[in-house]
Amino acid sequence: MHTDTTTTRRRTLRRLAMIIGVAGIVVGLVALIATRLAVERNVVIVLASFAPVAMLAPLIGGVAAGFGRRWILCAGSAVVLGLFAWSVGPLYVGGPTGAAHGPSIRIMQANLMVGSADPESLVATVRDRDVDVLTVQELTSGAADALKTAGLEDVLPHQFLVPYGGGGGGAGIYSRFPLSATRSLDGFSPETLAAELNVGLAQPVTLFAVHTAPPYISPASVWAAEQRTLGSYLADVDGRDNVIASGDFNATYSHKEFRDLLTNGYTSAADQVGAGLIPTYPTDKPYPAIVGIDHILTRGPVATSLERIDVKGSDHHGLIADITLA
Repeated sequence: MHTDTTTTRRRTLRRLAMIIGVAGIVVGLVALIATRLAVERNVVIVLASFAPVAMLAPLIGGVAAGFGRRWILCAGSAVVLGLFAWSVGPLYVGGPTGAAHGPSIRIMQANLMVGSADPESLVATVRDRDVDVLTVQELTSGAADALKTAGLEDVLPHQFLVPYGGGGGGAGIYSRFPLSATRSLDGFSPETLAAELNVGLAQPVTLFAVHTAPPYISPASVWAAEQRTLGSYLADVDGRDNVIASGDFNATYSHKEFRDLLTNGYTSAADQVGAGLIPTYPTDKPYPAIVGIDHILTRGPVATSLERIDVKGSDHHGLIADITLA
């Protein structure tokens, strides 16, 4: 026979389980809805950014509901988690996205955190990993000089650099291959660059070194406009077999605006190799990177490998991808 104290404790625990379960479902649903919206509101952008992390809420809520024997809430939590798994699950499958039989090149992406990345370490990575093309963001004049002193031009002798004296707006392309048609693209607040890589094929490879406006500092309308502008540039590349976009997109797969870029034949290297969601930012905090805003996209070429790497002195992880050209 249960005492009144035991009965009261059980009721309290079941009530607590109900509250946690309901809260978990609500948080999960709100995050899922945010990933489907193209709304120019910073709060929606933030919610979509952290949607993968927000899925901890229905997971914890579902466990609590199970302990409290709140089976309907437990089932509701499972449905929310299932919807999220259905939306991102294909990213972990991978597989060929097309046929590519040309030469293979290795591309590295690195955000330098306003020029703070360690130049010797970065150059050592480029040299040791046999990188052919490097795209960088937040390139300052001081960082460009330091990378030259560290020997980057000896490894990748062809460059198109637009460094800034200060701030995070600069960018650069370093290449083992000759560059042509280099240009800074209009419509972006940080520098977004484009160039043609002459790798010995009948046509050059079109390369975009991407850096769009950050969503939490810039107005939401500016962030969204730059994502659309990038999509227009990608769509306007006609008659080219090989197009690559590498950089800090300041957007995650959870953002509809980023997924809208994955049209007209473009796919992410992470999707192609089944790497799933790859958090790349931030790396200068006591907790691990949470959001994946650095990406490499291809149209025509096929990614055969993708690796997240450390960039000493930066607040981003870098990426290295092996790309087989069409």
